[in-house]
Amino acid sequence: MEHAPTSEITPSVILRRVLYRVCKKIGMTMLILFGITVISFWVIHLAPGSPTDLQTTLNPQVGAAARARLERLYELDQPLHVQYYRWVKRIARFDFGTSMSGDHRPVWDKIKERMPLTIGMNVTSLILTLLFAIPIGVGAAYYQGQWFDKASTVFVFIGFAMPGFWLALLLMLYFGIYLQWLPISGLTSLDYHNLSFWGKAGDLAKHLAMPIFIYTFGSLAGMSRFMRSSMLEVLRQDFILTAKAKGLPLRTVIYKHALRNALLPVITILGLSIPSLIGGSVIIESIFALPGLGQLFYASVLARDYPMIMGNLVLGAVLTLAGNMIADLCYGLADPRIRNTGGNA
Repeated sequence: MEHAPTSEITPSVILRRVLYRVCKKIGMTMLILFGITVISFWVIHLAPGSPTDLQTTLNPQVGAAARARLERLYELDQPLHVQYYRWVKRIARFDFGTSMSGDHRPVWDKIKERMPLTIGMNVTSLILTLLFAIPIGVGAAYYQGQWFDKASTVFVFIGFAMPGFWLALLLMLYFGIYLQWLPISGLTSLDYHNLSFWGKAGDLAKHLAMPIFIYTFGSLAGMSRFMRSSMLEVLRQDFILTAKAKGLPLRTVIYKHALRNALLPVITILGLSIPSLIGGSVIIESIFALPGLGQLFYASVLARDYPMIMGNLVLGAVLTLAGNMIADLCYGLADPRIRNTGGNA
């Protein structure tokens, strides 16, 4: 694809290249999503156990005929490729099927009930991570080798070495049981519906304080360290040295010139951090008994609820791929070299 010279680049040319980049990304995303669904569908169906096990093995009065009827009802008696084809046809109509366990409600209805909590905690965690990681990374790079840099390094090592579930148990023990400042489980208190608006907001905040802290702490260590490395690399660039030589104020050099360029790689890291946040929801929500997607996914795995498992996996894959695509497009919008060359720079 031939590109116009830089002097001839117009807004319409840039728009066409951005649209081409978006269409290309959407096509690649659809192919990746197809591969994820194929692998996930085959793996969960080939794993030991079946959705009918919990409904038949624990009841001695259920015979082989009843088990066979259940398998026909759930279409488990068909070959895997036939089951996958039928599942894709339903997904094309945005029909995630019906849960095989519990109340046998539609999968999408159960997901919609849990989705706001999980996404809300993840978004809040990402915002807090950026608010703290960027200043820590910039300060550690600027004061390289000094006490602030050494203190942030110790903090990073602690963050990497401390498992999230272990930290969750420590916080529950200290703040929930010993000090009794925060509740250790659930989303709301028993008298939640009798509280005022601000009382409800405070009650939710107390229940979500520890889970969101653990989300943020786990991401903050790596993000701040990456921000430090990116900032150090930018501070060594010639244009930064030139800006200093011209006598520009240090604050202007750091925040107007260096920080903008150092943030470009962080955009990519934000997109790549989405899978770890979604995966961490399974552990954190199970520990704190929060009714989110993570707890729903964990329960569906234990029950071998194939439609519910696939619904959660597809949603997680879509959110992850969408986050990566948005991060990639934002990177292109932030970097004129990529925007003006259609992503081939």
